[in-house]
Amino acid sequence: MIPYDKRSGKIWYNGELVDWSEVKVHVLSHGLHYASCVFEGERVYDGSIFKLEEHTSRLFYSAERMGFEIPYTEDEINAACKKIITTQKVENGYVRPVAWRGSEMMAISAQKTKIHVAIATWEWGSYFDPKLKVEGIKLNISSWRRPAPNTIPWDTKASGLYMICTLSKHEAEKQGYTDSLMLDHEGNVAEATGANIFFKDKNGELHTPTPDSFLDGITRRTVIEIAKSKNIKVHERKIKPEELKSFIGCFLTGTAAEVTPVSCISEYQFKVCQMIIDLNESYLALVKKRKAA
Repeated sequence: MIPYDKRSGKIWYNGELVDWSEVKVHVLSHGLHYASCVFEGERVYDGSIFKLEEHTSRLFYSAERMGFEIPYTEDEINAACKKIITTQKVENGYVRPVAWRGSEMMAISAQKTKIHVAIATWEWGSYFDPKLKVEGIKLNISSWRRPAPNTIPWDTKASGLYMICTLSKHEAEKQGYTDSLMLDHEGNVAEATGANIFFKDKNGELHTPTPDSFLDGITRRTVIEIAKSKNIKVHERKIKPEELKSFIGCFLTGTAAEVTPVSCISEYQFKVCQMIIDLNESYLALVKKRKAA
């Protein structure tokens, strides 16, 4: 794999198309030292960004919650995202808009820092090994927990929130798993390191944790809409880890993960059942249909 700082082409950076290798962030940027940085992850299907406007709106909401203002309008960011995928000729890939505080101030206060914005894109296939998307991925249960909602801006896509996700995923991979299930501050099932989670019960109904201390994903909401359109009952509720033994199916949802089945979480085993396969096929059909529309 080519390192991300060694790739070629252009990145949209503060309103200009800049050579990939020339996009620089100063080592004393506030965003690097104090995590005053927000971002989005977007998928490109057949040259079109799926749910671009929703992602951009969330980016602006995250920035507002972090106490800074993005110096562009949502329409300008939408146009920039479209421009960069055209410039880079990305047909099926990923888009990463990111906004952060600059280096005008050092220490906790950051009121006078400049807000920088960059948008990069590249061709990117499946987040997980395609074979695992058929067989199901394996999760451990992380030793880290999602913090209480009164301790962090939990409903944002802010960089600092992913520190324990990296630690959890590294821990899982060291143990031979693909990813990790994270519990919330009360010990309930929360999410994986970068995706929401669903369970299927023996009655063919779905259960997913209430997103009250972690991100309510755009893909999560989309899959709930698809499930309801198929008359599948969806329960959004608190789920205890001991309940895992009663479920027969499990899958993750996310922009990168799309719909990915889970074959086990620690000692709990799940089947890649037809409902999960159908939901995945319906999701993929939807993202292609949006392009045609």
